[in-house]
Amino acid sequence: MKPSTRRIFYILAIIVLLIVVFVLVYELRYKPIEINYAGGEASLEHMLKSDEVEKLYVSGSYSVKIKKVNESRYYIAYIPNRAIFGDDLRLWADEVEKAGNPTLAAKIRNTQISYDNPSSGSWLSTLLPIALYAIFFIVIMIIIRRANGTNSQALNFGKTTANQVRDIKVRFADVAGAEEEKQELQEIVDFLKHPKKYNDIGARIPRGVLLVGPPGTGKTLFAKAVAGEASVPFFSISGSDFVEMFVGVGASRVRDLFDQAKKNMPCIIFIDEIDAVGRQRGAGLGGGNDEREQTLNQLLVQMDGFEAESSIIVMAATNRVDVLDPALMRPGRFDRQIFVNIPDVKGREEIFKVHSRNKPLADEVNFKSLARLTSGFTGADIENLLNEAAILAARENRTLINMKDISEAINKVMAGPAKKSRVVTESDKRITAYHESGHAIVAKLMKHCDSVHEVSIIPRGQAAGYTITLPDNDDNHMTKGKLLDNIAMLLAGRAAEELVIEDISTGASNDIQRASQLARKMVTEWGMSGEIGNMYLGASEEVFLGRDYQTQLNYSDAVAAKIDEEVKKILDEQYQVALAILKDNRDIMDKMVKLLFEKETIYEDEINALFGEESSDEATLFSSKLNRGEEAEAPKEAKPEDKEDKNPAPDKE
Repeated sequence: MKPSTRRIFYILAIIVLLIVVFVLVYELRYKPIEINYAGGEASLEHMLKSDEVEKLYVSGSYSVKIKKVNESRYYIAYIPNRAIFGDDLRLWADEVEKAGNPTLAAKIRNTQISYDNPSSGSWLSTLLPIALYAIFFIVIMIIIRRANGTNSQALNFGKTTANQVRDIKVRFADVAGAEEEKQELQEIVDFLKHPKKYNDIGARIPRGVLLVGPPGTGKTLFAKAVAGEASVPFFSISGSDFVEMFVGVGASRVRDLFDQAKKNMPCIIFIDEIDAVGRQRGAGLGGGNDEREQTLNQLLVQMDGFEAESSIIVMAATNRVDVLDPALMRPGRFDRQIFVNIPDVKGREEIFKVHSRNKPLADEVNFKSLARLTSGFTGADIENLLNEAAILAARENRTLINMKDISEAINKVMAGPAKKSRVVTESDKRITAYHESGHAIVAKLMKHCDSVHEVSIIPRGQAAGYTITLPDNDDNHMTKGKLLDNIAMLLAGRAAEELVIEDISTGASNDIQRASQLARKMVTEWGMSGEIGNMYLGASEEVFLGRDYQTQLNYSDAVAAKIDEEVKKILDEQYQVALAILKDNRDIMDKMVKLLFEKETIYEDEINALFGEESSDEATLFSSKLNRGEEAEAPKEAKPEDKEDKNPAPDKE
């Protein structure tokens, strides 16, 4: 028995028990006292002749209830026969009159006699069976309903689990950093509001809109904004909600979803993570009766089959468009794809303004500087770091969020929380300081490396220290020179260890992994190897059975050996480059290590001072001073070309 059912039975049992106890107490207290009909002091005859009776109640043919004067309790006497009861009263009245009390005799003759039973016990005895029958009926109905509910749950597997939302409050004003995407979706809103304008000119609105982009860029938010702007019902469901262990459930849920949508036209159906149900068919697993494939087939028919309906717009989101079935992507189904990219500097600035609406910010907070410092952040990342900044301010019992809170939140999101309380040995601290100094010096001196923003030996996350670099512009292409310089910068930590410590540690594991990945992609995917040439030898990161399984080994063992040689050659050459730079700048590295031991974290202006330079970037200088708790003037308006878009992933040991 379920806990909810058991609880109901307990409540009903308590109610019945209380009723029974009440009845028993009432009966024991107010039960009529039986007396004789005639003769003796405890008799009806004696009460009448003693002027103690107020009223008589005749019940049935053989009993009479006596209500005495000034008493609430009843007495009962059994009469020989109702027919002679009146004669007995007159006889007793005559006897009283002969005894010299004509007034009492007249009162006896005129005694009120009711031939019903109006006592309190009578209505209770009538109500109790009714109450018990009602409770019994309620219990039976609950049992039946529970049984039907269990069966209905089994029968409701085919019903959609989509959430229908009306009166969505999200608008395009709540979505920032994607103006072109808004313009594309504005047509959908305009069609839902004014369909006649498009029908008159013979235009067909896209039946399906697929939002493609990295996680956190606002794909779901865009769908809600479209429904909110158009003021239409919004059906939201995840792709994984269609598929169950029972065969046919997914297809049934698709049909039920579209049936509900037809009853609420015009409307929007939003399927999040559609790749869970829309993957390419023919994977060779499960055959043609695979449950996922049947669900996809039903979705294809509903979107553009004999039952297609133009007033229902299907929107979907995915970050794996490469694995979707081609039939799902053809015109007539998802005939418009909108790529929601990671925002640029201007977009990040607008996103900061949107997510900071309900947060009290200090006057020193500058959105242009924050946009400069958060290269590669998505809308979800920005919302998260502002929330982390608010938590940091609340932790210190402050009512305003300042720039230092936000800068700390940026580092926390990128590298993890600072672990200042961790006990670090002098040996580990020295290795970390030289390791991070190696990264910073090579990044500073290499022509194509991004500018160094922050170097720290404070542990964060899994890293013993970190070096953060920030790009200077919005370049979308990575040149060979920049890739080689980045590899040299990644390997500079290991080079510094070898040069100064005269030993190597495990701290360079993440650096070596990232450098190897870059070098392998240069050789196999980007055609940047003189030995291999312009030949694509890469493969998708995920093996998709049925499509990629036969094409994973698309080159010979000899070519694989050449690839390994070229990758090793690139890594060895750049390692030697980093080693040579550090040898030539050993004195600067020692000074940087000394400064790191003193302050634990240094910023761009301090790094430039070690090289005898001044910081040229006002936004970065502004942030670094605020991180140290110094006063700084807000940066000037950034020039249009001062943008960046690359991800400033921190170096981790």
